[in-house]
Amino acid sequence: MDTNRLKIKFIEVRKATEAICTPLEIEDYSVQPVIDVSPPKWHLAHSSWFFEEFVLKLFSKDYEIFDEDFAYLFNSYYNNAGERVLRPNRGLMTRPTVKRVYEYRNYVTQGVISLLEKNQNKDVLALIEIGLNHEQQHQELLAYDIKYILGHQPTFPKYKNDFLFSEEHQQQTFIPIEEGVYEIGHKGNDFCFDNELGRHKTYIQSFEISNKLVTNQEYIEFIESGGYRDYNLWHAEGWDYINTNNINSPLYWHFTKEKWHYYNFNGLELINPSEPVMHISYYEAFAYAQWKKMRLPTEFEWEVVSDKLNWGNLWEWTSSAYQPYPNFAKADGALGEYNGKFMVGLQVLRGASIATPKNHSRKTYRNFFQPSLQYMFSGIRLVR
Repeated sequence: MDTNRLKIKFIEVRKATEAICTPLEIEDYSVQPVIDVSPPKWHLAHSSWFFEEFVLKLFSKDYEIFDEDFAYLFNSYYNNAGERVLRPNRGLMTRPTVKRVYEYRNYVTQGVISLLEKNQNKDVLALIEIGLNHEQQHQELLAYDIKYILGHQPTFPKYKNDFLFSEEHQQQTFIPIEEGVYEIGHKGNDFCFDNELGRHKTYIQSFEISNKLVTNQEYIEFIESGGYRDYNLWHAEGWDYINTNNINSPLYWHFTKEKWHYYNFNGLELINPSEPVMHISYYEAFAYAQWKKMRLPTEFEWEVVSDKLNWGNLWEWTSSAYQPYPNFAKADGALGEYNGKFMVGLQVLRGASIATPKNHSRKTYRNFFQPSLQYMFSGIRLVR
């Protein structure tokens, strides 16, 4: 990407992050209901610290750090970058104030713009592009976290947003894919993360994949049939988890007044039966597929058929564990911690969601989360 286009995109991305937070009240910015949810204020600061730490400190001559404490407060998991506030404690920080964090964002934004006007070194441009994609990931995480913060309040407050679903009205059909050897992984000179590299050949058996995602109505049928009470459908780990945590429906679902409702940013509403079911854990996706006597796709099957799918509504669980591709190589230093050290105990999701920034995802993009989590915009596509 040339310098001028990168500068324009940088400004757009920085504004987009702040726009996500515009509907919030000041009290919403510092809340952390559970360990997996970070306060919006933390996201705003961390995505600025990333540019300060990995770009401005290294390449901007005479750059003055905004606040010496911020590296400790807003580093996420980069051990190479020094000590940090532990993740469960992010919600304890009422200081620095939201005002101070926005001042920090403006300071860093102006610093990067100034650097781009003076230094077109390819290493600088590459790091800024990584930073932009990193911030776009945090834009989606902001959507998840804001929904969790508001969706767990007694009055289910509204949040103005543009996250609109496409309903699944098409009749279900199954797309056949022939067995064969297919190439998997990123190809080309456009941006990708390191976990997409190591393009390689994979043998895939013939399979058929659904043209549509599982809907709310279809999932209600699973619930009403006793799906959450039948241990035969679940992994042992999943069965233990849902019983220990009293889970009997997707996240944000409430059975009240004899009907299923959900929190969907507009307050507590009746469930739309035609929308794809979302906020599903891998455990639940697997159990539902078992109930239907089908299965989830592997990430390789998903990638092979992706051009024939309508996707973008939800990230789709796959049956693939998050593992490195052949010849995967980590970068030196802190940036090498970005993906590689998480390649254990996680499941891959493919596609994109209504909260994924435009042009951020691609068919080789490998998202990954713990199999127990529901708070992502995640759904189910079946294979037979």
